[in-house]
Amino acid sequence: MKLIEAGEDAVVRELVKQLRIDERVELGAGDDCAVVRVAKGIQLLKTDCIIEGIHFTADTDPQWIGWKALCRAISDIAAMGGEPKDALITLAANPQAELSWLRNIYRGLRDAAETYQINLVGGETARSPGPLFISVALTGKADRGRYATRSGGKPGDCLYVTGQLGGSLKGKHLKFRPRLSEGRWLVRHLPIRAMMDLSDGLASDLPRLAASSRVGFEIELSKVPVTRGCTIQDALRDGEDYELL
Repeated sequence: MKLIEAGEDAVVRELVKQLRIDERVELGAGDDCAVVRVAKGIQLLKTDCIIEGIHFTADTDPQWIGWKALCRAISDIAAMGGEPKDALITLAANPQAELSWLRNIYRGLRDAAETYQINLVGGETARSPGPLFISVALTGKADRGRYATRSGGKPGDCLYVTGQLGGSLKGKHLKFRPRLSEGRWLVRHLPIRAMMDLSDGLASDLPRLAASSRVGFEIELSKVPVTRGCTIQDALRDGEDYELL
């Protein structure tokens, strides 16, 4: 069976089902972040990557490429109600790329790190014969017992999102701001039982949230908050909204 035939979720389940974890791990693969117990509380662990031709185009402003690369991982920390801390950046670029272009990518990474008070502590660079590839490994922290997962939803729960959906390709998919303060506020002030960020679109991500919580779901389409100028189908399927669900 080819990967495209199996689908992303099935591939991930197949790859992680034999992974070893010890008693320090509260939550392993399958959520927005892994959750590990440490001496002073809870550590969140996340990796994410962006690839030229999939997440951005060759003519994209390099500063926004860097911004997006780090902010995608930050959005997953936000989905747990956590606080991002330290990041490692792995970048593979064609050796014919301009150094000034690469500098501007790192300018975007630095802008995001400074905005959200993250330490860029190292990483790796490599040559690539193909498109640019950036991978981010990010740590975070959360209060013990006060973080959100995908698996706590119950029958009768209501669904909410933190903003309007659809139209991300008009620029939001690059210049979005992760809902970090909103995620922290929600887990500290409301009985949030399940949460994730919307990277693939409501139509793809809501079934994942429901499956993790072992519940079904029902949507009244008239109540979905749609970005001005977009259709309900845009709101359901465009993806890369980076709102919290």
